[in-house]
Amino acid sequence: MTVEVTDAPEQHRWEARIDGELVGFAQYKRHDGAITFFHTEVEREGAGVGTALVRASLDAAREAGEQVHPVCPFYAGWIERHPGYQDLVHEEAARLGEED
Repeated sequence: MTVEVTDAPEQHRWEARIDGELVGFAQYKRHDGAITFFHTEVEREGAGVGTALVRASLDAAREAGEQVHPVCPFYAGWIERHPGYQDLVHEEAARLGEED
């Protein structure tokens, strides 16, 4: 079972499909050289759909030179667990977690 992930800019979301069926998406907004991920939905938990969405979208952000605002708790948690992607987090977004 392969998860295919594509950007659907007209929908402002990354989409994940298995055998052509939409099984998840991550909504975003692009602005000023950054991308804010604010909502993720996955229909097939445990199938690697969420990880495929995050990894593909973050790899594309890196390639485009975009910084990331991980407002979505799923994105924020995933990035926290994967240090190789923490450099993508916009410095203002990173500081928000440091405030009391």
